[in-house]
Amino acid sequence: MYLALGFLVLAGFAVVAARVNAATTPTEGPAATANTPVAVQQLRLTMPGLRDEAAMVIVGTALIGLAAAVKRAA
Repeated sequence: MYLALGFLVLAGFAVVAARVNAATTPTEGPAATANTPVAVQQLRLTMPGLRDEAAMVIVGTALIGLAAAVKRAA
């Protein structure tokens, strides 16, 4: 029940976001076709003491727990 409600809420957000994006995106004129170069500085923030491997283990464990909860609910 709650899972279906969650999917409906996410689908609703996706539809609203698509409509807002389509309404605010210019389709004509020079602003729509201008390719202005932008300088972006990449900044990598790492958490002290949490390596990539540990983060992958945590995410994998969370996904396995989510799958078990979905299987139990079905």
